[in-house]
Amino acid sequence: MSNKVHLGHTARKRFGQNFLTDENVINRIVGAISPDNEHVMVEIGPGLAALTEPVASGIDKLTVVELDKDLVERLKTHPTLKDKLEIHQGDALNFDFKQLVREDMQMKVFGNLPYNISTPLMFHLFEFAQYIENMHFMLQKEVVLRLSASPGTKAYGRLTVMAQYHCQVMPVLEVPPGCFTPPPKVDSAVVRLVPYKTKPFPCKDVEVLRHLTTTAFNMRRKTLRNNLKHMLSDEEFAQLEIDSTLRPEQISVQQYVAMANLFIEKQAKS
Repeated sequence: MSNKVHLGHTARKRFGQNFLTDENVINRIVGAISPDNEHVMVEIGPGLAALTEPVASGIDKLTVVELDKDLVERLKTHPTLKDKLEIHQGDALNFDFKQLVREDMQMKVFGNLPYNISTPLMFHLFEFAQYIENMHFMLQKEVVLRLSASPGTKAYGRLTVMAQYHCQVMPVLEVPPGCFTPPPKVDSAVVRLVPYKTKPFPCKDVEVLRHLTTTAFNMRRKTLRNNLKHMLSDEEFAQLEIDSTLRPEQISVQQYVAMANLFIEKQAKS
């Protein structure tokens, strides 16, 4: 039988499906998620329920968002899950997670995410950070390194800045390809993201911060002065005590927020 078939389901390449099968890894992830009835538990991409079953076993209700209609039908008729699941069939990239929030209950979100959508999905979830207690995701190891990177390293980039603006980022464990069916071509890792209740460096307009970081990192080999010349002058860099001859990966999250806030103030005056 093809290694793309698991529990009678053929993994779909266009959905980036790699199903987690290692029991030890599954148990460690569930332990990290720490399921409970005090939060709205939300799984993105439950797939063949490797995480869904052990998470649901200890709680009353689990909400899942799944794109694959065949897998949705399997979940609807699953002998131990069907009465516990609230199933939303659709694309998590377009899903309004705010609709899941209940009074006095924040979300715990988790999933083995398709690697081809992990970065845009992160950006989408950051929009709902105020409603989320924590997130645990299986991702390509390279993405986890980018999420948790420090300034001055090769992995540090736009995703790093925005993730660390919204959340504390903590790598949990590394997962080799042999833990999946079919095995992915890359190493994987689990990361914990904990949204800040009070942001250490508040930005007056997150969309401006997002635009500024995207613009800065569009040409990584160029200096800040070159990349942001239409947004900030040499005098404004000096006012912020930021060296405009540095490259974008050498600038901290706090400094990116300071640049965005100064630009917002300048726009408000003009």
